[in-house]
Amino acid sequence: MVTAIIVAAGKSERMGAGTDKAFLNLGPKPVLAWSLLAFERCADVDQVVVVVRKDQIVATKALVRMFGISKVRAVVAGGPKRQDSVMNGLKEVDSDTRVVVVHDGARPCVKPETIAETVKVAKRTGAAVVGCHIWDTVKYVEKGTTVTRTEDRSKLWAVQTPQAFSASLIRRAYAEVAKRKAEVTDDAAAVELLGEPVKIVETDVPNLKITTVEDLRIAAAVVLKS
Repeated sequence: MVTAIIVAAGKSERMGAGTDKAFLNLGPKPVLAWSLLAFERCADVDQVVVVVRKDQIVATKALVRMFGISKVRAVVAGGPKRQDSVMNGLKEVDSDTRVVVVHDGARPCVKPETIAETVKVAKRTGAAVVGCHIWDTVKYVEKGTTVTRTEDRSKLWAVQTPQAFSASLIRRAYAEVAKRKAEVTDDAAAVELLGEPVKIVETDVPNLKITTVEDLRIAAAVVLKS
């Protein structure tokens, strides 16, 4: 069984106080609905756990019913950090699950084909993340705004979601995060703490994460065109 955890419990601070970007309109649907529908349409995913802010649990369940999302098995409250939200989601994952896929609900442009490919690679290798080459020149700044050095961009990737892992591996990884009291910004970083390899699934399909109002406009152009 493959279970997806869709994380949408962030504070949306850059959107303004009191705003929950997961429920902002993106064309005819809320942002979160686009991700849910992509996972609903992906034949490689069996179940979905949705993690949202506590005050949005009722609204999320209503959204699931409204758009006919049949794969959602649970809607749970997130934590103060993304990693806490993922761990809350993991508690709801069925014991029969062999692969766990984690996706940011704020990435509404995700395609079922991308999800399927990530799951496929994770089944073969244990850990797979979607990413793309960084083509811009990247500067490392030690302090302030003065450039310390220029990084070798040929070795740099921008990593996105979905990220897929064997269920036992991602559970061990987050147990290690808790043990070390570490902070990780994505799930692959948790796996890396164990010294386990992570494979990148290369993509050139737009899959931006919505953090600002301008991102909403760009995402709308992508999803309404496809």
